[in-house]
Amino acid sequence: MEELDGEPTVTLIPGVNSSKKQMCFDWGPGEMLVCETSFNKKEKSETVPGCPVIYIIRKDVDVYSQILRKLFNESHGIFVGLQRIEEELTGKSRKAQLVRVSKNYRSVIRACMEEMHQVAIAAKDPACSRQFSSQVSILSAMELIWNLCEILFIEVAPAGPLLLHLLDWVRLHVCEVDNLLADVLGSENPRKHESFWKLVTILVLQGRLDEARQMLSKEADSSPTSAGMCRILGDLMRTMPVLSIMLGDEAALLEQKELLNNWYHFLVTRLLYSHPTVKPIDLHFYAQSSLDLFLGGESSPEPLDNILMAAFEFDIHQVIKECSIALSNWWFVAHLTDLLDHCKLLQSHNLYFGSNMREFLLLEYASGLFAHHSLWQLGVDYFDYCPELGRVSLELHIERIPLSTEQKALKVLRICEQRQMTEQVRSICKILAMKAVRNNRLGSALSWSIRAKDAAFATLVSDRFLRDYCERGCFSDLDLIDNLGPAMMLSDRLTFLGKYREFHRLYGEKRFVDAASLLLSLMTSQIAPRSFWMTLLTDALPLLEQKQVIFSAEQTYELMRCLEDLTSGRPVHGEPDAQRLQDDDIETTKVEMLRLALARNLARAIIKEGSLEGS
Repeated sequence: MEELDGEPTVTLIPGVNSSKKQMCFDWGPGEMLVCETSFNKKEKSETVPGCPVIYIIRKDVDVYSQILRKLFNESHGIFVGLQRIEEELTGKSRKAQLVRVSKNYRSVIRACMEEMHQVAIAAKDPACSRQFSSQVSILSAMELIWNLCEILFIEVAPAGPLLLHLLDWVRLHVCEVDNLLADVLGSENPRKHESFWKLVTILVLQGRLDEARQMLSKEADSSPTSAGMCRILGDLMRTMPVLSIMLGDEAALLEQKELLNNWYHFLVTRLLYSHPTVKPIDLHFYAQSSLDLFLGGESSPEPLDNILMAAFEFDIHQVIKECSIALSNWWFVAHLTDLLDHCKLLQSHNLYFGSNMREFLLLEYASGLFAHHSLWQLGVDYFDYCPELGRVSLELHIERIPLSTEQKALKVLRICEQRQMTEQVRSICKILAMKAVRNNRLGSALSWSIRAKDAAFATLVSDRFLRDYCERGCFSDLDLIDNLGPAMMLSDRLTFLGKYREFHRLYGEKRFVDAASLLLSLMTSQIAPRSFWMTLLTDALPLLEQKQVIFSAEQTYELMRCLEDLTSGRPVHGEPDAQRLQDDDIETTKVEMLRLALARNLARAIIKEGSLEGS
């Protein structure tokens, strides 16, 4: 196993004194719940009254930032697009496409950074302004690192063009020069501005010689005494050889340390004037010596310095490792690693716990997204593109999504069904069915239980439907019951519910013979619950009283047998006692009416059938 680099970071919880209070905690998918307990480890018998304080420690707080949500949303589209075009990428077109993807990621970072900067300026609360400004610095560092990785690892520029790319890199990220340029040129008399010559010097140090010559021309036009000097300097800049042998004085360059802002600015200036044809393999030597010269032993390298140095050393894994430690979320390392993996730079690096670096970081990032109430939908696609552990991780996380609304539940359900996640579909449907039952929405509950293929719950809901029918004398949600179709076979009780509703429909259509036959079959086939037999026999009364004979003699005998079974004193476990039925006046009246109606119908049926045989 790999050794830890150091002690893990300690998170301090305000107001908690662990030496006085016993603490307990519980892990969540993206956060940890910490609370005080009433247990006193010194005095076991004494309990301290009071309400314990609960703290939530979030792992990925950045997902709750409105501006950073745009970063997550827009980069998601770039990520998915890259995975889908992977098979089409070959040869030169592959490299060009990967560079284009990298630039798209950087443009998203820059857009978020600019918006965050505007918010920081507009913030009225100083604390909020500082917080936003800090986030701007982090985003700026992220783009700086990404851009360097793009140059070194994705574009893989050879000697010569490499320097041109590095010059563009410095010009883009050392933006103080452009601010100074705008300030000088915006003044009434630029050549008399206090920072005029400072600006010219910085432009030269950045290799922006054309702009420096334009500044000198302004000086020459307005000051005849210095025109000759400016003309000589301008000619030197115009004829300066680029990407060929140069012998710049490094000591002279170092004297301009205050104008160079940082060591990597000094590095690129040094390469421009001393080593313009530097090869990629030699970059780390010049980078390390530039860092040492610039810092001069006065201070230690910052985390950003270490990350950039690892990039100049072409140590991709160290870049990712340092970024993982320094940055506050997994967005950067997950997307950069995925892109580098598509560049075929990480295939040999497997982690000791059975995954590769790309997949591990994508899983961590997606897990953080699932802690958010809406960004979890983005996390689904990241799990989809993790071939080893993505499926099982998605199953574990999707079960923890709070189904706060039916609309959200339907989204989750659709995702599960698209991926044939049978167990999760069944679990979600069952949860929704239980919620619907608690809210007395029986139609919705039955629909969810059918979708879950949960026979036991479908039986429970069917019983509720039948109970409501007995109490109110009519069915609710008729459309659902009328259109059960094959779902009716999920459970015997559901089958009975559907068939019983069909009996009522036949009766309403005055198809009395079909209705009678169906009613009798429900009782004799044992599909109808025993507790419902009296209701079915009562439903038979209007049919027994019809002018024409509906029940045949044999069918009447069956009905009489069912009635006698129900009242014979042989109770079934869990159902109403037969003696109770006999003692109940109403039930006794029903029984007598049924016996009378059955006897009359039997006589009429025998006469009818006898006369038919005689004829």
